[in-house]
This record gives sequence, structure tokens and C-alpha cells, in this order.
Amino acid sequence: MRPPTLVFTILFFFGVTVAQAAGVKNFDIPASPEGPAIRLLVWTPCSEPPQEMDGRGAMFLAAPGCPVTGDKLPLIVVSHGRRGWFGGHHDTAEALADAGFVVATLNHPGDTGRDTSRTDSLAVLVERPTDMKRLVDYMLHAWPDASRIDAARIGLYGFSFGGYTGLVVIGGDPALRKGLANCQTSTLQACKQLESGELPDRPIVHDPRVKAAVIVDPFPAFVFPEENLKGITVPVQLWSSDPAQNADGLSGCCAAAISQRLPVRPDYHFVENATHFSFLATCTSKETQATPAICTDAPGFDRADFHRRLHADVVAFFRKHFAESAKP
Repeated sequence: MRPPTLVFTILFFFGVTVAQAAGVKNFDIPASPEGPAIRLLVWTPCSEPPQEMDGRGAMFLAAPGCPVTGDKLPLIVVSHGRRGWFGGHHDTAEALADAGFVVATLNHPGDTGRDTSRTDSLAVLVERPTDMKRLVDYMLHAWPDASRIDAARIGLYGFSFGGYTGLVVIGGDPALRKGLANCQTSTLQACKQLESGELPDRPIVHDPRVKAAVIVDPFPAFVFPEENLKGITVPVQLWSSDPAQNADGLSGCCAAAISQRLPVRPDYHFVENATHFSFLATCTSKETQATPAICTDAPGFDRADFHRRLHADVVAFFRKHFAESAKP
């Protein structure tokens, strides 16, 4: 059991108050030479009671527009999966905000459920990490409560294509070239472009301001040979779904290969009986009817219970490594 004095020290270090809910509000990053406009949801510590909010059929438990509680708050930026959206991990964002973090989620332009214009393309593989850099820039400089963020404590949560994105942000260099193993037989548009000799039209962007990352089922993993991950030096918590539950060809399963290639041993979690989509927020009945493949778990798998454990481990991971990075 953790000593009470250490618990108090950690809570004091993080400036955490017991929040009753996560505040949530929309923001926009304007278009610039770096890329198109980006739509955001920002979740913050809040002292107001929560209420149920209908976000495109997903039920958020939050306080819309609630004033931010606390100062020198750590920031977590979230990258969603292929054709995802900024609300896909809303319960994870809520849990982090309740624990004293500012959480910024974004819609990756050209790769959301409503805009698939660049999904699977070489362009989106290059643009996604730039989106995350632009998100951090915005949160530190243009967000109305930017002064409340501790710029020394920035983390990332990435799922599926967002896991790929996160690995690039923290120093991975994807091998975007012709002749990649597994790419020749992949249905990804990016692979077809690479096999035809096309190359990225801009450099890959990393962001050394991100000091820790939670990576979930990163895809595509075959663009990361071991030597291309040597630039990753920050702590990584790596989550994997169960290959036995992902036999339908859906992208994103699993993380074992990346775990073996990372230069620093990650905090690795294999989730037995979890599908790739078990990491998304628990579905409402409306969502289950609309997207049963995403919302249906393996028999006996309790997504809500799993997410309680997931959130506890994610919060503990970020707190631990942010505290360690602050030591002299």
C-alpha cells in the first residue's frame, strides 16, 4: 500500500483538488501554412456538478463551459484512430480531467467519420503528427487558459492510427518508402502510394515537449522497424488488445511487436479478450445500434469495468513520470 504521506506529496505536487466533474468546451485552431483548421474539445478540472450531454449520440458526463480549476496543470493531448473523432475517448478524457489534467482532443482533418478525404493516405500519415504539434502549440499559447498549463508536463494518449501518430510525435521515424514488409500486400492507400514510388511531400515532425505517452494498439506497426524506434526515449505505457478477438481483419491489433522493438522497456499491458475497439468509450444503445462492430465486445468482457482499470493505470502512469521528470 502506498504510504499516506507519499499520496499527499503527489497530490500537492499536482495541485489536484477533488473535482466533481470534467469541464468541456469546443475550440478551433485556425488554418495556417502548417495545415487546415482543426476542431478541438478541451476537458478541464472543474468544481461544478456534472450533467449528461449528448455528443453525437455519445453520452458525456461533464459540465459544459465550466471554469478551469487549478494552476500549473499537466496537459494530455489525444490522437484518435482511423476515421475516429474527438469524442471517441470521452470517458478517458473525463477521468483524466477529474484527476487534475487538462485534456485536449482533436479531429484529425481528412481522417474522421465525417471527413474521410485523406483516410489511409500517405498525406495523413505525415500530417497527423503535425496536427499534434499544432495542438500543443495552441494549448500553450492561444488557448484562453494557457497560463494554467505546466509546459514541462505534457503527455500524449494515442489509439490505433493515433498510436502510430503518438510514436512519431515522441521520436519514432516511420519508414515511409517502397519495399516495406507487409506493405506490398496491405490495402492501405499509403502503401499503394509508396509502392508506386511516391514519397512524403513534407518532413516528419516530432515534438520533444511530450514527456510521456500512452500508446494503444498502434497501427500501422510495420512502418516501424526496430532501428526506426531508437529515437524514443520518453516513458511509454503500451496497451494491446487480444489477437484472438481481432480475427475479422480490422486494423489496429496488436501491440506486442512494438513492445519488443522499443529501445526502453514499456509499461506493457495485454488485455485478454479485448477487441481493438474495447478501448473506445462504452457505447450507448443508440451507438450500439448504429455501429455494432465497434460497440460489441467478446462474451463476458465488461468494457465499463475494464475502463475503470484502464483509467486508473493511465492516471497513475502520467502522475509517476511527470513527478519523476520534475526531480532535480
